Amino acid sequence: MPTQSTSKQLWREVQVFDGLAQLDEPMTLLVEDGRIAGLWPAREFNEAYAEGAACAGRGGVMTPGLVDCHTHLVYAGNRAGEFEQRLEGVSYEEIARAGGGILSSVRATRAASEDELVAASLPRLDALLADGVTTVEIKSGYGLTVADEMKMLRVARRLGQLRPVRVITTLLGAHALPPEYAGRADDYVSLVCDEMIPAAAAEGLADAVDVFCEGIGFSPAQCERIYQAAQAHGLAIKAHAEQLSNLGGSALAARYGALSADHIEYLDEAGVRAMAEAGTVAVLLPGAFHVLRETRLPPIELLRQYQVPMAVASDANPGTSPICLPTLMANLACTLFRLTPREALSGMTAHGARALGRLDLGRIEVGAPADLCLWDIQQPAELAYAVQAGRLRQRIFNGEVVYAR
Repeated sequence: MPTQSTSKQLWREVQVFDGLAQLDEPMTLLVEDGRIAGLWPAREFNEAYAEGAACAGRGGVMTPGLVDCHTHLVYAGNRAGEFEQRLEGVSYEEIARAGGGILSSVRATRAASEDELVAASLPRLDALLADGVTTVEIKSGYGLTVADEMKMLRVARRLGQLRPVRVITTLLGAHALPPEYAGRADDYVSLVCDEMIPAAAAEGLADAVDVFCEGIGFSPAQCERIYQAAQAHGLAIKAHAEQLSNLGGSALAARYGALSADHIEYLDEAGVRAMAEAGTVAVLLPGAFHVLRETRLPPIELLRQYQVPMAVASDANPGTSPICLPTLMANLACTLFRLTPREALSGMTAHGARALGRLDLGRIEVGAPADLCLWDIQQPAELAYAVQAGRLRQRIFNGEVVYAR
């Protein structure tokens, strides 16, 4: 990760999407010491503020750096064979119950070394960065032993040292029941609570704990045990919930102050209300919806009605969303879920950051870290409208221009 910039840099006459809305007129933006130091309408800019500043760019659209708040980026192998099976009519649940799905990735990931996982994961991370990501959450969940889950989290931390990006890590030990615990789910949950979570907390490897609350995952009662262990060790809470059925997992997570509930296609009004009351973000994952050819839409109108923030993320993973193109997710959020372009972009900036507990990120405002993207487009809505690589002119991380075309 590069050191923080100490130089003054100026961007002139840029159209700005501040993370929640498009500003009405061209703006001038000043960055100093890695933070946004000033933001003015271009016509009102006092040139005295430009003294000592280098002009880093002019024109285009500036957004916060994109925040991908839900990924499974670290894994070995692939599941192209299962993709073919699903196209032939086999369901995701049938594949999982036959020992495929997540467990297929578990076998490959357990067999890989840390260095092999780094080498496999870097191209996926690079694809996200090339499409404007400056903050990425990376989950474990393909190890399902204490040693292998810690291995995945160490790899995720290493990725953040090898590339100019903020990496937030999440322990997803309760992703699936490993084969050696078949028929003993409660015993495995005890392992997660008594060994996995303490180890991750002691080594500083995890920022949050996630669960897969689902019929093919873990019951609400088992997830609650994990939440209690996470809280006891000072770790934030997240949830995969209501993806395939409604078990009340989102409401349960909200009762424990969860940062987010993710997928949520089967979320009901009671769950939406609980999330609104708790300030829990709804993370929409249109990539998985698309790849699995789902038909049950998340309750977008209810989320709007209750003013639940909606984040949008890639869910980049080997089985159900092998896609590392965040701006495609903005497009899918609009075309599949009927979000507006503004909602989709807020979902990948301000609300994505909120889903990670990072209210300082995902916004263009004075004092915020200067994680920014400058795009060769005319208006912010184009990022959701078109699926097109090569529009990123600059990626600014921590005040440094780390990519320029």
